[in-house]
Parts: sequence; C-alpha cells; structure tokens
Amino acid sequence: VFFSVFNRKTGEPPLINGWIPYLGKALIFRKDAFKFLLDQQKKLGDIFTVHIAGRYITFIMDPFQYVYVIRNSKQLEFHEFANKMASKTFDYPALSKGKFPDLKENLHRIYQYLQGKPLDIISDHMMKNLQDIFEWKCSQATDWETEKMYKFCCSVMFEASFVTLYGRVPAADGHKVISEIRDKFIKFDASFPYLAANIPIELLGATKKVRKELIHHFLLQNMTKWLGGSKVVQARQDIFEKYELLGDYDKAAHHFAFLWASVGNTIPATFWAMYYLLRHPEALAAVRDEIDHLLQSTGQKRGPTYNIHLTREQLDNLVYLESALNESLRMCSSSMNIRISQEDFVLKLEGNQEVVLRKGDWIALYPQILHMDPEVYEDPKEYKFDRYIENGKKKTTFYKAGRKLKYFLMPFGSGISMCPGRFLAMNEMKMFLFILLSHFDVELAENKAVRLDNSRMGLGILLPDVDIAFRYRLRS
Repeated sequence: VFFSVFNRKTGEPPLINGWIPYLGKALIFRKDAFKFLLDQQKKLGDIFTVHIAGRYITFIMDPFQYVYVIRNSKQLEFHEFANKMASKTFDYPALSKGKFPDLKENLHRIYQYLQGKPLDIISDHMMKNLQDIFEWKCSQATDWETEKMYKFCCSVMFEASFVTLYGRVPAADGHKVISEIRDKFIKFDASFPYLAANIPIELLGATKKVRKELIHHFLLQNMTKWLGGSKVVQARQDIFEKYELLGDYDKAAHHFAFLWASVGNTIPATFWAMYYLLRHPEALAAVRDEIDHLLQSTGQKRGPTYNIHLTREQLDNLVYLESALNESLRMCSSSMNIRISQEDFVLKLEGNQEVVLRKGDWIALYPQILHMDPEVYEDPKEYKFDRYIENGKKKTTFYKAGRKLKYFLMPFGSGISMCPGRFLAMNEMKMFLFILLSHFDVELAENKAVRLDNSRMGLGILLPDVDIAFRYRLRS
C-alpha cells in the first residue's frame, strides 16, 4: 500500500515512488538492492523506474536489452556523472572544460599504458614486486604461519600495487611507510559507500582528516623521492603540470583517486578468489596442478629464491585459474552500470519496445541479477570453479531462454564505463594466486561461513562481512 505505481507520460515505465518524500525507496534499496529489484521485476516486468533519494532511476532488467543502452553512448552519458562523484569523493576540482580544457580526454588517453605492450611491462614489474613481498613473507615463515586472510590480501596487494605504480619508498622503513598509507586508506575506504551516496564528509567522523593526510602523501615533494614509478603515473604527472589552475593539492588528490581506483576493488576480489579456492579442495588442486604444470613445461623452479617469469600468453592460458577467478567475480561483484540521459529522448529496445526518458533521468543496468540468474548459470549460489571451461578451453557462450547472450559476466562495467584497468587487475590477481599456490601450502584455519557485506551494493566488489584465519607454510 505504501508505494504508488503509475504511468506518467505515455511510454514512461511504471514508477515506484515510495511514501517518504525525497528518500523514496532509498532505505529498502540500500538494505538489499538485489532482492528489491527482483521483487519489482516480478510485479512490473523488465523495465521500471524507482525513486531513490531524489533521483529517478530506470532499471533495465533484461540482459538482451543491455546492448541498446550501451550502444547509445551519445544520449546516455556516463563520464560527467563519474567525474562529479570522483571530484567530490577525492577532493579535486571538477574537470570543467572551461577551467581545464581537454584534461578529461588527456587523462583518458593515458589508459593506453594499461593495454598492449605497455601492459606487459607493468605486469612484469607487478610480478617482480609480488615475488619480493612473498619472499619477505617467506623469510618470516619457518613453519605454519597463521594470519587473517583479508588482512593478508590487503597488505600484499596494496604494497605490490603501490610500488608498481608509484615506485619504492627508499627510506629504510619503506614497508612501514606503505603500511601507514595502507592503514589510512582502509579507514577512508570504509566511508567510501557513504561518500558515493552523497553524504557530506563532515558527517563522517575522522574521514575528512584521513583523506587530507592521504592526499598529502602524494604531493610532488613526496612523490619525487619515490623510485621507479610506472609510465602511467609519470604520464599523469606530466599532464597535470600543463594546467596552471590545478594546485599542488589538486594534483595530489588526483593521484590518490588513481590509487583508490587501482586497489579499491582488486583487494576484495583477490580475497574472494583465494577464499573460494581454499573452501573447495578440488578447485585448489586443479588450479595448483595447472600452475605446477606450467612451471615444469617452461623449466622454471618454484620457491621464494627463484624468479618466476610469465608471459601474458602463459597467464592467459591458465584456464582453470582464470575460470576460478571469474567464478568468484561472478559471485561477489555488484556494480550498477549508470547512464544519464542528456536530452528528452526515446530509447528504442528490442521487440519494438520504447522507453521515454526525460533529460537528467538515470538508466541503470544491474548485472548482479544476470550473474545470479539460474537460467544463465545453473545453481548460481554455488561456486563452480570450472564454470567458464568447456572441453579444456575457455567457455564464452552462455544462454538465456535458448538465446546466446552477448553479455554474461560484467564485473568491470560495460561500454564507456568499462574499467580501463581491467586487464592489469586480472593479471595482478592471477599473479598473486600463482605465487601463493606455487610457493605455499595454504589451508583455512577456522571453519566459519564468510558472507558478502551488502553495504557496497551497486559500487563494485562486495567486501566480506568478517575476516577468516588461514595458515600457510613453504611447500616442500
């Protein structure tokens, strides 16, 4: 009784308004977006509009219609929305064309350093840095060592990513400096969902102070001391220097935002990949077997004192590792793909369907619904490490209602909002698991269920609701 469903103009989808002015359905949506959207789909079909915190968001639930939203990038824009949110969250001035002509385009062009040949170079550096950190971990581990898994993934991935992107901190206590940055990062990251929801930072306790301290680490006088940074960060620095209206603090804030983009989702995704492998012995055995086989066939020895080198092709050919990783991404990713209508226009969909949109309306795809669709993925709540393998090769054909899907796995967004660092992120996670499983025996040290924490629904990879202990020792 508390929500109204009515058509506004002809061709506009049914509206779920909610009975609280301004908030609309925000509270129910925040509590469990997945369940809420499925309930509405049952009642209203595949297209409906929800009033959430002053915004009207039209959800397109049918994965066969995704392509029509993704294709219309002229009328349905994403970057402006993303830039506004990022500038507020990370405290740099909005990338307005008047003040910073072409800055947005110039920054976007830099993502070429995360593809092709440059991707190989940065991946090689990441592999070396991961091996150094694991070697340092090995030197501490004489017998079984017990640690908390999320904390472990966070410490290894944060440091390896930081050193790969920004360079080494040459101080004698380099590890300590990066740990301090990491601890502040975790504090800031805990407030990220609130900042993304437009809650003023002043209401979020120490977050404002922590953000300021983090940004200060990236001031030029600090960054120039770091050794061996990446081309992508160097290119960003060079571009910022061309804009006199960008202050030192603003440039540092951009660097901090880039760090968050690099690790904010990769760390929890690495945790889930590792957690599911350790929960499923047959998956762990298959992936480890594949890793050992590759090392044998390339004449490389495993162990902390040996340097392992992997080409992109070798990494790509680890089909069990990739499938296991994709399966954990399917289960833990919850990103909302948002587009904003630039004008009043009619979105034409398959089957002669039309959606009338007003300027400023939001359109959203919610791929988690697709990822958990039993018609696409049999027993979707079960982890099946080989779900993306068919006859020993990568499986890329999935069906719904007897029709082949163009989109079936979307942890990195879609179209113009696709994460530009996705290839590096996949490589990093594969390399982390590769080194972990080739160097160590690993097992869970406590038997408890870890569930998804839903507070980041719609924002990327969900975090675990608790941490869990595991143990590791050098493989004999």
